[in-house]
Amino acid sequence: MSTDSLSPIAKRFRRYLPVVIDIETAGLNASTDAVLEVAAVLLKIDADGWLHPDASHFCHVTPFENANIDPEALEFNGIDPDHPFRFAVSENEALQTILLPIRKAVRTSGCLRAVLVGHNPAFDLGFLTAMIDRCQYKHSPFHPFTTLDTATLSALALGHTVLAVACERAGISFETNKAHSALYDAQKTAELFCFICNEWKRLGGQTEFNQ
Repeated sequence: MSTDSLSPIAKRFRRYLPVVIDIETAGLNASTDAVLEVAAVLLKIDADGWLHPDASHFCHVTPFENANIDPEALEFNGIDPDHPFRFAVSENEALQTILLPIRKAVRTSGCLRAVLVGHNPAFDLGFLTAMIDRCQYKHSPFHPFTTLDTATLSALALGHTVLAVACERAGISFETNKAHSALYDAQKTAELFCFICNEWKRLGGQTEFNQ
């Protein structure tokens, strides 16, 4: 594919498609602890070159067999894995729901692969990779180790690393009673990432690059 035929978002991020991921879990160990929620937010660039959140995808997830569930983690995120109205799905179904739209977006944008955007993304990438390995899911769209970290970007641009505070400083509404929902946190992380990228553009930073 020639450089001229690439989409604006492919040109902007070196043919990596940034996708915001947030995962809520029942602990900190990706190998042993349950995934409870997973959310993804796709991004787009408009005709004037501004970055915006696009479609969101979300699943409640059923803990895998023999998964560890730490009560302290549940107290922190407020998730009840046994709630009758969670309508949770298996890890395999969750991966299908989350990853298939991402793979399609990678293709249609002319990107080579997705890159995970997250607030401290090593955590989310670790749990996502563990899910993929357990389900023997082939063809993950994500780069295996490159990520874009909004905590680091927020420290640079806004002087703070906490998501709620960084959003407040960026003028993004943040309701703390909704925090630790994968979908809400992913959407707010997407807004924050777009804000920082757009501020860079507004200040005259380069936003198109030779591939």
